Amino acid sequence: MALNLNDNIRYLKGVGEKRAAMYHKLGIETAADLLRHFPRGYLDLRSCPYAHEAPLGEPCALRLTLLTKGREQRIRKGLSVWKLTAADQSGVVHITFFNAKYTVENLRIGQEYIFYGRLSGTLLRRELDSPQVFSASCSELLPLYPLTAGLTQTRLRQDMAAVLPLADTMPDPLPEEIRLRADLPELSQALRRLHTPETPQQAEDARRRFIFEELFTLSLGLAAVKRGRRQNTARPLVYHDPQEFYATLPFTPTGAQQRAIDDAFADLCTNRPMNRLIQGDVGSGKTLVAAACGWLAAKNGLQCALMAPTELLAEQHHRTLCGLLAPFGVKVGLLTGSLTAANKRKLKEALAMGQIDLCIGTHALLTDDVQWQNLALVITDEQHRFGVGQRVTLREKGTATHMMIMSATPIPRTLSLMIYGDLDVSVIDQLPPGRTPVETLVIDSAKRQRAFGFIRDYLDKGFRAYIVCPLVEQNEQTPEGLLAAEDYLEQIAAPAFVGYKVELLHGKMKPKDKEAIMGRFVRGETQLLVATTVIEVGVDVPSAVIMMVENAERFGLSQLHQLRGRVGRGSEKSWCILVSDSKGELSTKRLDTMKRTTDGFKIAEEDLKLRGPGDFFGSRQHGLPQLRLADLTQDIALLELAQQEASALFRADPELTRYPDLAAQVRRLIATAGELPN
Repeated sequence: MALNLNDNIRYLKGVGEKRAAMYHKLGIETAADLLRHFPRGYLDLRSCPYAHEAPLGEPCALRLTLLTKGREQRIRKGLSVWKLTAADQSGVVHITFFNAKYTVENLRIGQEYIFYGRLSGTLLRRELDSPQVFSASCSELLPLYPLTAGLTQTRLRQDMAAVLPLADTMPDPLPEEIRLRADLPELSQALRRLHTPETPQQAEDARRRFIFEELFTLSLGLAAVKRGRRQNTARPLVYHDPQEFYATLPFTPTGAQQRAIDDAFADLCTNRPMNRLIQGDVGSGKTLVAAACGWLAAKNGLQCALMAPTELLAEQHHRTLCGLLAPFGVKVGLLTGSLTAANKRKLKEALAMGQIDLCIGTHALLTDDVQWQNLALVITDEQHRFGVGQRVTLREKGTATHMMIMSATPIPRTLSLMIYGDLDVSVIDQLPPGRTPVETLVIDSAKRQRAFGFIRDYLDKGFRAYIVCPLVEQNEQTPEGLLAAEDYLEQIAAPAFVGYKVELLHGKMKPKDKEAIMGRFVRGETQLLVATTVIEVGVDVPSAVIMMVENAERFGLSQLHQLRGRVGRGSEKSWCILVSDSKGELSTKRLDTMKRTTDGFKIAEEDLKLRGPGDFFGSRQHGLPQLRLADLTQDIALLELAQQEASALFRADPELTRYPDLAAQVRRLIATAGELPN
C-alpha cells in the first residue's frame, strides 16, 4: 500500500514502531512532518582540498587512500582507540577513531574514501580525530538533520529519500500571488532543494522560502488572536478623570506615565477587552500605571489582580500600591506561597466576597481555590516569566477580563514584532525627575580589593551595596574561576567587610527567610547584600548606590542592565562595577556596551545581535511557538516583508476563507503556543 502524506511514519518501509518512537521525540508523526524536518546544515563533499593545503582547525572533506590500520588499543574500560594512516598526493594524514570498531572493520587498505572532520596537527603532521567516512563516489551536499538517541544521519536521509516523492502531493499554504511577489519557489520544489540541493544557493533559496512561510504564518496567527480578542466583549468601566488620582500623589507623573494611563483608561472604558503592554525601562514608573488602573477598577466596584514572578517583587508592589491607594480607601491584599494556611484562608474568603479591591500575588493566584467576586482587570509584571497558559488561567477567573502586561525588560523592535504582535503597546520612555544615571566601570579581579575599599567608603556614609555572583554554591561541575555566592561571602567578602553587616540572599532560601533578609536590607540594618540574580527584577532600595557583579561575562546584557537598575533609584550618584577576567572578543564587546550606554533598548538590540533570540530570555517562557528556521538577528528584512503581506491579506480576508490550507497551518502554529484564536 502506497504511503500518503498524513499516514503515520511507522508505515514507511523499514521504520516500524521502534524508529517511529524515535521520530515521535522529534515531533514527527506523519510523512508530511518528516518532509518538514529541515536540515540544520550541510556537509559539502563536492570538492576536497589536498590534506596539507587545507586550513587547520576547520571542518573539511579529504579524499584519502587508506594506508594502514593499527590494532585496537584498549585505553581503559569502555574506551578503545584505533590509529590509521591515509594519504593523498600532498602527504599523510594520521587518523584516530574512538570506540568505532564497526567503522574501522569496514575500511579496506588501499581503497579511497572521503573523510570529513576538523583537521588538526602542525605544518608537517596532519591529524583527524573521529572523522565521518563516506564512499569516494560521494560528491554532493549532504543534509545534516536534528537527531535523537538511536537515530543516525544515514538512516534519516534514507527515510527522507523515501518520502520525498510525496512533496508533489503536498498542498502549498502560501498564496501564489504572495509567493511570486516575494520571489519564492513553490513548495515541492523548495522541499527538494532543501533536502537534496545541488548547490548551496539552491539550499539557501529553499531556506528563504520556509523562513518567509514561518514568519508569515506566525504574523497571521497573531493578527487572528488580536482580532479574536477584539470580538469579545468586556464590561466597560465608567471613566473617572485621572487628575483625581494624581492630586493625592507626592510627585507629578511624567508625561510618558500620563500617556500610558490615558491609553489604558481608554481601553478599560470600552466593551473590548484591553490587551495592553506597558513597556518601560528600569525605574520608569510602570507601577504607577498599575496603581491608576487599580484605582479606576475600584471606583467602579470591580476587582483587580496583579501577578508578579517573585515574592520579593510581589511584596514590594504591595508596599508601593498600599501607599498610593490608601487615600482612596482601596483595599489591597497580598497572596503568596509563604502565607500561613489561616491567613491564606481568610484572604481567599475576603476575595470571594469582594472585600478586597486589588490583590497582588505570585503563582499562588492561579490555584483553583482562589475565587473572585467580580474580577475585571488582570495585570502581570515581567510577563516573559509567565507562560501564555498561566496568564490565560488568571484571566479566566473573571469574565472577558481586561489584561495589562508590564515589562521592564526592553525588547528589541525586531523581537517585539513577534512577541508583542497581538498587543497594543504603550512605551514609558521618560525617567522620573531626580534620577541620576548610573556610571559603569569594568575591572578585572586584580582590582577587586580596590573596589571593596570603594564600597566601604559608601557604606561608611550610610549607603548600601549589592554584590552579585552567578551561582548559589559550588559543585564538581562548576568551571574554574566561577564564583558562588556562599563561598564568595565566606572566603572573599567576609574578610574584606569585617565590622560591617553583610548578609547572603539567594533563590534556594525559604521565602520567609528571603523576606526577612530583604527587609533588613531595606531598613538599613544590613549594609551589604551578597546575592544571586534573585534581586534582578523589581527590588527598590533608594539608598543602595553600588552594584558589583562578579563573573560579569556570564550574564546577558539585558540581565546586567536589570541588575544595574537596582541602583540609581535615588538622587545620589550610583555605580555599577562589572568584574571579569575574560579576554574573549564577545565578552569584551558586551561589557563595553554596558559602559557606553544606559539605554535599555539599545542594550537589548546589542544583546539580540550577540546572543541570538534563543538565549534572549534565558528560557522560552514567553508563549511563542518555537521558530524552526528563522533567525531574528539575520532575517529582519524577511520578517518585515512577511508582516506586510500578512497584514494586507488579513485585512482583505480575515477568516482566510480563500486559503483553507493556510488557515489550517495558522491554527496549528498558534496552538503550539497554548492559545487559539477565539
